Parts: sequence; C-alpha cells; structure tokens
Amino acid sequence: MIKHHPQQELLVSHANGVLPLSMAIAVSAHCALCETCREQLALLTEQAANSALNPDGAHAHAAKQHIGQELIHTAHIDAGNTQATNVPVMDIDDMLAQIMAQPAATDVPNNAPLDVQVKQQHYTVPSVFRQHLARPWQILGKVSRMRFDVDEMNTRASLLHIDAQGEIPQHTHKGYELTLLLAGAFSDLNGDYVPGDFIVLDSQHHHSPKTVDGCLCYTVLDAPLHFTKGLSKLLNPIGELIY
Repeated sequence: MIKHHPQQELLVSHANGVLPLSMAIAVSAHCALCETCREQLALLTEQAANSALNPDGAHAHAAKQHIGQELIHTAHIDAGNTQATNVPVMDIDDMLAQIMAQPAATDVPNNAPLDVQVKQQHYTVPSVFRQHLARPWQILGKVSRMRFDVDEMNTRASLLHIDAQGEIPQHTHKGYELTLLLAGAFSDLNGDYVPGDFIVLDSQHHHSPKTVDGCLCYTVLDAPLHFTKGLSKLLNPIGELIY
C-alpha cells in the first residue's frame, strides 16, 4: 500500500497548471499509480476549470465588456472617414457555447503505460514519461541514470535504476530530493517503500537507499547530494558535476 503522497498544495498547484515540469511529471506519475490522489486531482482540476470558466459576477461582467470592446474596434475608421462598419457584439456565454459545440477531437492522447528497458530488465511506467525516454542511460556500477531535459536552472530530473543488491551510499541533501518509486522496492533508515511512494527529503534527512531485487525511480534534485560516510565522501568536491 502506498504510504507517501504529495502534499495537498502540490496537487492544487498541479491542477492549476503552475508546477515546474520536473515536479508536474512527478505528480502526474504518482497519480497514475495512486487511485486516491488521482481522484483528488480530478476533483481539483474540475474546480480549477469551473473557476476559470465561471468567475464571479464582477469579473464576468468585465470580461464581457472587454470582448465587446475588442469586437467593436475591429470596425476600422480611417483618419479622414468617421463612418464605421457596424459589427455585431457576441455575448461571451454565446461564444463559449459555440466553442463547446465543436466536434470532439479525434486525435486522442495515448495514455497507455510505457515499457522501459535497462540492463535487460523491463519495467512499465506511466505515460507522462513518453516525451522523455529517448535519452541514453548513464551507467556507474549498479546505478543507472537517464537524465531528462527539463530546463529548470539547477534542477535535475532523472530516471534512476538500482540493480538487485545495490545501494546509494549514505548521504544527506544540500537542497531537496524527490523520489517517486515506479517499480520494485527499496528501503532506508526511514522505512520500506513500494511503487507509487512519493518521498521528499531535505538537509534534515540522512539515508542510504538499498534494494534487494532492484528498483526504478524518478528523482528530482535541486542541489548535489552530500555523502557522509566512507570513500563516497571523496565524491563531494565534484558533486556539482555528478548530481
């Protein structure tokens, strides 16, 4: 059973379309795996749509006035000619009704889950990753990473695969670390995780994720990890290059 979910504020922001791409991917993928959050998101999205289409009376009146003025000003008046062409003004409600009456789109997005292969292992992931899976895997021992291009300053988003009996050395975080478990299982000092778990950690947390049978995760970091034990501490000076 999924125990770790996005905070309500993240779901609200996602429903309103204001999350950065890296986090929007994470929330969408979690909701594809979690029925509870999927239902919540559907309700929040409906509320956001109703709010956008049915603002309060004052805003609705202002919107109608604005559209009316725009249509009126399409009547061109030459500098030497003060006679304008009469242009009918369409009520915004009539305009919306005409838009909604248009035929349904036939190009329906493909929401089928996707197959991902790494080191002869096959995993199924949500369709939100469809546009990001063409990049190569970078392999370092038991850990493989596919970096996504999210174009968000210092934020790094990746698929992360850990082989069976693999682990990430003990570390803390200079910023935040989001891990969404997509397949398999792993554990750390804080507990055991199953597909769909949405885990956000920061500088207050130390952990060393381990997996028995292997796992696939989606990760987002906005700063390098800081390794705290053993030889892995030698990686800290080059953390900016490898996170």
